[in-house]
Amino acid sequence: MRILHVVPSYLPAWRYGGPVRSVHGLCRGLAARGDDVHVFTTNVDGPGDSDVPLGVPVEIDGVKVWYFPSKRLRRLYWSPPMARALAAQVAGFDLVHLHSLFLWPTWAAACAARRAGVPYVVSPRGMLVRDLIQKKSTLVKTLWLSLIERHTLEQAAWLHVTSRVEAEEARRFGYNLPSLRIVPNGLDMEEIDITGRELSGPLSELVNNGRYLLFLGRINWKKGLDRLIPALVHIPDVNLIIAGNDEEQYLPDLEALACRHGVRERIFFVGEVAGREKALLLMNATAFVLPSYSENFGNVVLEAMAAGCPVVVTPEVGLADTVRDTGAGIVVEGVPTFLGPALQGVLADPEAARQMGIRGKQAVADRFSWPVVAQEMEDLYHQTLAGKGDSDA
Repeated sequence: MRILHVVPSYLPAWRYGGPVRSVHGLCRGLAARGDDVHVFTTNVDGPGDSDVPLGVPVEIDGVKVWYFPSKRLRRLYWSPPMARALAAQVAGFDLVHLHSLFLWPTWAAACAARRAGVPYVVSPRGMLVRDLIQKKSTLVKTLWLSLIERHTLEQAAWLHVTSRVEAEEARRFGYNLPSLRIVPNGLDMEEIDITGRELSGPLSELVNNGRYLLFLGRINWKKGLDRLIPALVHIPDVNLIIAGNDEEQYLPDLEALACRHGVRERIFFVGEVAGREKALLLMNATAFVLPSYSENFGNVVLEAMAAGCPVVVTPEVGLADTVRDTGAGIVVEGVPTFLGPALQGVLADPEAARQMGIRGKQAVADRFSWPVVAQEMEDLYHQTLAGKGDSDA
């Protein structure tokens, strides 16, 4: 099968987090199954550009990645060279898979696919959430959704969502959407399964200084840190490590919040971590916490589970059902007076927490490896090309 994935940003632009990793993991898994996988993307990497060849395929892990420049309207990832390549090449693919919403490449690729008579699939990647649209850029995104993106969504062969939570959010819009298919994100177990549990450098003193809770992800209002910090009032004698990049300058607000609640001395903002440092923080944490207001999936929850770390998440996290069903941790409302005592309960029973970690690690190995996920997605692609319907998610 010859498949084209279109995504606004791609590795090595790791700053964009989970979506970049998830799209590449899927593409790599499909390529390993023998599919001819291409990616059209831009070279946008924050305020600068990734140092990559432009307009020619670059092979990464068996995936042919085409990078195109975006010199103007970079917030929308507008790229006339990509438009020309789409017009010239889309007809040569069996299926097109679009990742993201509210950005120019998704709209341009959908138009090109419809003109060429090629079916396309859309992965909203957590962007089709009414509350988030209403809270941020309401007018712009509402207009874009009603004038442009609604047609893109309704004309898709189907929508790919990663969890029941994301499916429910999509249905809230009341559009004439095609069927919704749930295929989770995957994880490379080898990224977490490392030998040795010792950290060196600045983080070692924090890790070796007693029990700690861990939050890992972008420092962003959506992540619910304004709920987690007040919850520390209910959990004495434990530190909180917050690891992640702060591109929205939200950190001063969180520091002020911690001071108001008298817990600032127990919170450590350590910046972005990756690789071995990230794995070891997860492996040594007493519990991992993700108290998000909205999270279509939660890749980092999988990483914590793979590290054998008990996880505590809010119901709005896409993987909440998995956490609950597998016993890998607990699901609790994000109100600090609920979240704090729930975390205290995990800390008070080390053996129960250890069993949560064991169950979580096994669940990731059984259900969320990229070979398993890629096969699920490939099966749906084949059903689409064969003209077979499938039940809605």
